[in-house]
Amino acid sequence: MTPPDYAAAVSSAAVFDTAAAGKLLLTGDDAPMFLGNLSTNDTKNLPLGGGCEAYLCDSRAKVQFAVWIYHVLLRDRRHAMWVETTAGRSADLVKYLDRYLISEQVEIADVSEQFAQFHLAGPHAAEVLVKATGGAVPELPEFAHLERTIGLIATCSVRRRDPLGVPGFDVVCPKEHAEAVRAALLAAGAAPGTPETFETLRIEAGTPVFGPDIDANRFVMEVGRAPRAVSYAKGCFLGQEPIVMARDRAGHVNRAFLGLKVLDGGPLPAGAKVFRDGQEVGVVTSSCYSPRLGGPVALAYLRWKHQEPGTKMEAETSTGRQPVEVTGLPPVPGAGL
Repeated sequence: MTPPDYAAAVSSAAVFDTAAAGKLLLTGDDAPMFLGNLSTNDTKNLPLGGGCEAYLCDSRAKVQFAVWIYHVLLRDRRHAMWVETTAGRSADLVKYLDRYLISEQVEIADVSEQFAQFHLAGPHAAEVLVKATGGAVPELPEFAHLERTIGLIATCSVRRRDPLGVPGFDVVCPKEHAEAVRAALLAAGAAPGTPETFETLRIEAGTPVFGPDIDANRFVMEVGRAPRAVSYAKGCFLGQEPIVMARDRAGHVNRAFLGLKVLDGGPLPAGAKVFRDGQEVGVVTSSCYSPRLGGPVALAYLRWKHQEPGTKMEAETSTGRQPVEVTGLPPVPGAGL
């Protein structure tokens, strides 16, 4: 049976609590340059109201943090960089950034506990926002953001982002207004969402998460986000040389993050090895049952020359090997934007 919040997210709108996301605020004149020197994307030229996906790497271009960076204006009219990262990693990110802070005019604050956050997702998410705010919400490109009052009480930052493969908005507000904002979104037509459905949708959409799908030993170019998260036109940044070498010399990476359709059996366990003709060619990172496909799908890293959609393979589990088929990304047709 399809969960009601899943049905709402793919046909109407659902709201998910994402308050656990790590949240940092970087202030000071050098904040954009400082982040630009460490991140894979161009933050130095990020306009007010703009944002981007990026990765913070070591010198080998191994991913240390996945981040989303927004150029915001504070209540006192100061410009700042809002940095969101994986849940539970904000303290580690502060330490990482502080290690590279030498003489730059930058102040780093962990504000994770001060703000609530929701993700409003679905084809009618924008209509829900219009009702909840009582006014027009302009069409926004991904990562663009603006402020709106929701529930007649809370001024929220509304940010376009699509991690679930349907139109989505992150809604961030002071923690004390969380219940009022959530109630307003529900009253405007959104269904209450669960963490389980959020996970199903993000796997269907092929969106990687640090922890399950990315770790500190993963080469950033294998993650498959380079077209949106890596800028080749910006100046030097930590990890740039291996990234450029992978692009210009090899022309491809040894492994790629792709989707699998499980042809028989249930979802695959994380860490399951993938075989083709007896040769180990990949590893599974995330898997779930897909209501839209009526069967399980998975995300995996597959070696070069074993990545063609339609290729049949086997995934090893504790009960034997299950047949799988490479689908590319997203693993569920129509789930990506």
